[in-house]
Amino acid sequence: MSHAMRRATELALDEKTVTALRAVLRTTADEVVRAIIDEVPSYANALSGRMGGTIRRAVRTALGAYLDLASGAGGGGGAGDAAYELGRGEVRDGRSMDALLSAYRVGARVAWRGLAAGAVPAGLPAAEVAKFAELTFAYIDELSAASAAGHADELAARGLAHERHLEQLARDLLAGSSTEVLQAAAQRAGWQPPTTLTAVLLPAFQARPAYRLLDPGTLVLDDLPDSTGVLFVPDADRSHLLRQLVSRSAVVGPARPWTRATASYARAVRARSLSLDIRDTEDHLAALVLSADPDAYADLRARALAPLLALPATSAQKLEETLRAWLLHQGRREDVAAALFVHPQTVRYRMGQLRDLFPDLGSPLRVLELTLAVGLPPSKD
Repeated sequence: MSHAMRRATELALDEKTVTALRAVLRTTADEVVRAIIDEVPSYANALSGRMGGTIRRAVRTALGAYLDLASGAGGGGGAGDAAYELGRGEVRDGRSMDALLSAYRVGARVAWRGLAAGAVPAGLPAAEVAKFAELTFAYIDELSAASAAGHADELAARGLAHERHLEQLARDLLAGSSTEVLQAAAQRAGWQPPTTLTAVLLPAFQARPAYRLLDPGTLVLDDLPDSTGVLFVPDADRSHLLRQLVSRSAVVGPARPWTRATASYARAVRARSLSLDIRDTEDHLAALVLSADPDAYADLRARALAPLLALPATSAQKLEETLRAWLLHQGRREDVAAALFVHPQTVRYRMGQLRDLFPDLGSPLRVLELTLAVGLPPSKD
């Protein structure tokens, strides 16, 4: 049994008093609405037009249910349901519970004043007036609690729905869905598309903690295969983003137009497959390019470096290292020697060997192929 119902059993309103109270019901309801408009700024405009009619009906329903409760004719359950829906409606209208609770406080005061003005002349004994007041305010408290529950439930439901829409948007981005699909998903999620998105790949257990540090428009998924998580960060300041992730095992892809965020994710995945030490994919573009087609790269190395195959493995390795340094340092012997930690004469000797093996070493096409071929250290597989 509710607190208000317990109070109602202690109060015995006779038929004459109930009739007098029903006679002032409409007037009292109108006074409550006017007082709310005057005293609660959030409702100054909300109570006009269709909304005003809805609120007036709700107030009359609540007061009518209250009189049923006070006279022993009913439990007021319908009013509680209406109050619950009123709380949900506040969320839909973008208001917090503060405004509604203020309205309840104002309504309780005005309703008590109007109802008391009808009950006392009808002969309500003085001893019952205090019980009548207690019932009035206990009833208002229960309506307030019902509205608060409706408000909280609607917020929770909307929060879950919003999270689901954001998650679906992230999955659509990951899948490389069409622009039309992505725009529709963004609209459903109430998410304002940025100019670019940057994908961040990291262990799933780090995804949510990292997400809380970043722009609130960041999208997150933490249930990808291999216990992987991904963040899509909008319009990221790259250097700042890298500093924010410095203590995490993150791989940061390039910034891409938001509808092409899957390209940023794909590059981060490829970079992680190359090395666990890669953090910023922009620092490893050459390696990413050269490893984009492993079979083609293997074929290029085999063809370009074929003259080394006739040599012992140790000699071939030294000559390849020398060739790499010579190409990178544009033939500057002293720089090549410093890079290899050998004497310049050793570099001269080895380059003599390489020119014998590669007679067309001065050809631009040969230089291009060899530069690509030795651009990455040989595979250890």
